[in-house]
Amino acid sequence: MRVLLQRVSHAEVSVEGSVTGSIKEGYLLLAGSAAGDDLAMVRRMAEKIVHLRLFPNEAGKFDRSLLQVGGGVLVVSQFTLYGDARKGRRPSFTGAAPPDLAEPLVEAFAAAFEALDVVSVGRGRFGAHMKVSLCNEGPVTLWLDSDTLFPR
Repeated sequence: MRVLLQRVSHAEVSVEGSVTGSIKEGYLLLAGSAAGDDLAMVRRMAEKIVHLRLFPNEAGKFDRSLLQVGGGVLVVSQFTLYGDARKGRRPSFTGAAPPDLAEPLVEAFAAAFEALDVVSVGRGRFGAHMKVSLCNEGPVTLWLDSDTLFPR
């Protein structure tokens, strides 16, 4: 699983003009799944994310987690995180899990945040053309890859 995490003051995702998910302070999580990902790894990734200390304390140092600040998460599926542009001009997406495997994993990823008592969990719509708007706070952006965080 790959996740592009952005700390935001607010974010929302819409499909065909209707908002499907929105949050105030928290993380926008663009999430992609690969073949070989499973529910246990998805849960580990969610747990890692809620405990990352990316929010400032009174001295301005990263010292508070998502749970400590009562922030939300907005999970948006994005298979293009597995794009491989090493050859040619059109990226290959063969590293991404096929939709029938990826959709339940992305849904389980969002549900894992609810199980971890995250205040607000928003979602995009899997497979839809989505419009995402956000205000990146900091800016703070992290690239998280399960192969690096949790070697198999």
